[in-house]
Amino acid sequence: MLNIKSLKELQKTTYNDLVKTLSDNSNIGIKEDGSFYLKGDYYEKQTRIALRNCGIIRPHFIEDSIATKAYIALANLLENNIPPTKVVDDIIESGLRGRGGAGFSTGKKWAEALKHDDTQKYVVCNADEGDPGAFMDRSILEQDPHSVLEGMAICGYAIGATKGYIYVRAEYPIAVQNLEIAIKQAKEKGLLGENILGTDFTFDIELRLGAGAFVCGEATALIESIEGHRGMPRNKIYRTAHKGLFQKPTVLNNVETLANVHMIMLNGVDWFKSIGTEKSTGTKVFSVVGKVREAGLVEVPMGTPLSYIIYDISGGIKDDKALKAVQTGGPSGGCIPANLMDTTTVDFESLERIGSIMGSGGMVVMDEDDCMVDIARFFMDFTVEESCGKCTPCRIGNQRILEILNRITKGDGTMEDIRTLKDLSNVIIETSLCGLGKAAPNPVVSTLHYFENEYIEHIQNKRCPAGVCKNLLTYVVMDNCIGCGICKLNCPVNCIDGERKEKHFIHIDKCIKCGTCFDKCPKNAITMK
Repeated sequence: MLNIKSLKELQKTTYNDLVKTLSDNSNIGIKEDGSFYLKGDYYEKQTRIALRNCGIIRPHFIEDSIATKAYIALANLLENNIPPTKVVDDIIESGLRGRGGAGFSTGKKWAEALKHDDTQKYVVCNADEGDPGAFMDRSILEQDPHSVLEGMAICGYAIGATKGYIYVRAEYPIAVQNLEIAIKQAKEKGLLGENILGTDFTFDIELRLGAGAFVCGEATALIESIEGHRGMPRNKIYRTAHKGLFQKPTVLNNVETLANVHMIMLNGVDWFKSIGTEKSTGTKVFSVVGKVREAGLVEVPMGTPLSYIIYDISGGIKDDKALKAVQTGGPSGGCIPANLMDTTTVDFESLERIGSIMGSGGMVVMDEDDCMVDIARFFMDFTVEESCGKCTPCRIGNQRILEILNRITKGDGTMEDIRTLKDLSNVIIETSLCGLGKAAPNPVVSTLHYFENEYIEHIQNKRCPAGVCKNLLTYVVMDNCIGCGICKLNCPVNCIDGERKEKHFIHIDKCIKCGTCFDKCPKNAITMK
């Protein structure tokens, strides 16, 4: 069992061991301050704080984490008997805001929990990462779990909590496994449990596995799930910092937020404030997916232009296609058009100003081949599927929006549908019970704002400009057809005629627009109009 002195001695020893271990790895370098970094243009254009150890340390070896000063920030608080109020004040002063979506001040949340006197308080880590294409939290949990454990312990020290829960989705088996190993190792070394590092501070952590409900990413629905109830949001009579888990004062932060706490405590408030913008300090991790050359995790200072992330770090758009839009914030985010890439920066205020959100950090890049009406339909389909059904605006309203979008993409829409989509979206935003319901129409609202012309094309001209909505496409055989008969052989409704070695013909009235002929033609002699 370690005490404060032996932990700091172990840190020096393990650091030297880690330097030796990594010395032969040409992909890892050492900075002047002794910290490690990943080499390569992709990584060196980033500022990695939450992801600082990912790809560098071995997550199954607590010694690697200690070598990178894991638990040293907690040890300093305990050694110097820093008052909890001072810790909370520092987090407030740092400007750290929740990285899970809402962007609420982390320090103010802690302060609220601290002021409520109770025999039991809780710290909950929201690791229920449910956005399609998002894997920020997963990477931290899999590769640097101790950064989250220490962040929770520091929060527990600050608010007077002795118990913590990590709510992680069961679809992350490696993350669950590595967390279990990390918690066990931390307890064995006296870094979690009773009398941490030989002091009178006690803090323990348990895992709770989620079943994959998107709504359980919402704070109160998550709490309901931990308590053994169906995951549905609560009416917001009290803040969770007042009455949260088991009606006790509870601080709930997401993985990335907690991963920043150690660095703030270790390097100081001024250091953290020097990164980012005045109102959005620090960095943000984004899961960049879609039509970019290099998809992956990107961590940049708040205030970084979207164009820098897409072109300088992620290599630009695949196949030299034209950038069309970027959606930030996952299924609850907005779609930002290409002409705003240079002037839009990734911080809470800038994204909100143009009708999008930071969210947990999902970023989907779209090119000229993407249909914005279909994109809105895709995300609304996800939201409808994941709605908990507790409140009528979300349960019924979003279903009505999806029905309208389906009609438009099939060529059955009317101009009145556009007005209905706008009105219905506003009602849902104003009246839904939880933040997820309120944000659900964002993809529709933003695409209507920036790409309304595409909706009009679908409705008035029965045409999908991007060639995505199959019901609005016509398949035509071109003159370079060699008459091989492959399209005719594979057509499921036998709507293609033609003799061998002669140009074939598609009967439009019989075609079900499945696209089989287009996919199977070896000469690309079938086009869509």
